[in-house]
Amino acid sequence: HCNAFLVLLGCSLVLSVHAMYSSSDDVIELKPSNFNREVIQSDSLWLVEFYAPWCGHCQSLAPEWKKAATALKGIVKVGAVDADQHKSLGGQYGVRGFPTIKIFGANKNKPEEYQGGRSSQAIVDGAMNALRTLVKERLSGKSGGSGYSKQQSGGGDKKDVIELTDDNFDKLVLESEDVWMVEFFAPWCGHCKNLEPEWTAAATAVKEQTKGKVHLGAVDATVHQVLASRYEIRGFPTIKIFRKGEEPEVYQGGRSRGDIIEKALDLFSDNAAPPELLEILNEDILKNTCEDSQLCIIGVLPHILDTGAAGRNGYLEVMMKMADKYKKKSWGWLWTEAGAQMELEASLGIGGFGYPAMAAINARKMKFALLRGSFSETGIHEFLRELSVGRGSTATLGGGTMPKINTVEAWDGKDGQLPVEEEYDLSDVDLDDDFGKDEL
Repeated sequence: HCNAFLVLLGCSLVLSVHAMYSSSDDVIELKPSNFNREVIQSDSLWLVEFYAPWCGHCQSLAPEWKKAATALKGIVKVGAVDADQHKSLGGQYGVRGFPTIKIFGANKNKPEEYQGGRSSQAIVDGAMNALRTLVKERLSGKSGGSGYSKQQSGGGDKKDVIELTDDNFDKLVLESEDVWMVEFFAPWCGHCKNLEPEWTAAATAVKEQTKGKVHLGAVDATVHQVLASRYEIRGFPTIKIFRKGEEPEVYQGGRSRGDIIEKALDLFSDNAAPPELLEILNEDILKNTCEDSQLCIIGVLPHILDTGAAGRNGYLEVMMKMADKYKKKSWGWLWTEAGAQMELEASLGIGGFGYPAMAAINARKMKFALLRGSFSETGIHEFLRELSVGRGSTATLGGGTMPKINTVEAWDGKDGQLPVEEEYDLSDVDLDDDFGKDEL
């Protein structure tokens, strides 16, 4: 029996490493298909962990999270989202690192970040404090009792769904540089009524997360028949995607707000301009870029006298192509000339590898990784792909703080000039008469 038990135990351990949480835990597994129903429309206080299966800190947190879930059973709901698999949910709540814990309290549309310790005791204490706050608010009548989240369950603002008509459609949609998702509906149609709260909630979330670059619109096809016939609308609701210069595409995905938001974010990142590639001219450029991004990628390019403008532009082009390829990640991209930022190079230990060199910095963790392969599309792609799945060897930034950055002049785009040497007037110099006689 013992052996059989050990075999079973072994299997369950293997499984739990793979899935992190299972149905036998008190942790509720959340995904786009059930998040709205379980969390947003719930009257309960929720603690939700956004994790990635490959992340070491998440694996360490898992047993504590399960213990906390068991202790809080029936009092506070405890959930977990595999945000590596369900990127839309992570994106929706601005998750940039793992694990991230959010508290969904009175206003489910504005969760707070949990900043406490990672032990089960600390998590339970944090949950109880949040619960106390929620109950106090209800007592003082601030959140309108349990009806608050129900009334919010539509989530979103109707004004964020843009009403489109035969008159304004071409100007707003077809002439726009932005992406549009347009629902064609009929007021009498049951499926359209079911879609309406999802479409409204998605419109608000998408507007915030894409900074107004993806719009959700609606056309009453029974009134605006010119549009209905132009786009061959035969059933309701029909959702079409409009991108400038492309044929409209029929949206075939799910009808929940999670599905709609996920599609909109994909459209946004496909349509987004690649991030800027900035030269490190001063401390602010490095600080702002690295602090606002999960990773900032820094290229250290050879001196202009070693490559000329053409060679340097070749390296910059490789970096820009990679920035475009990885634009969904919202990483920062920077470059500097070898020798211009010596403290930075020293803290990254770049000197020994020759130029061009590349490093990726995680400013929050003060960690960095160096490109060991070639400074080419293939080499950089391999380097960044490893980093994006949490692999690749990292080291702590020299000194554990951002290095001092020198203020330098921007590259003017031209070939380098050799330093000009002073000219001497040789007519005043007495040359030895014998000089050079032997050679002549």
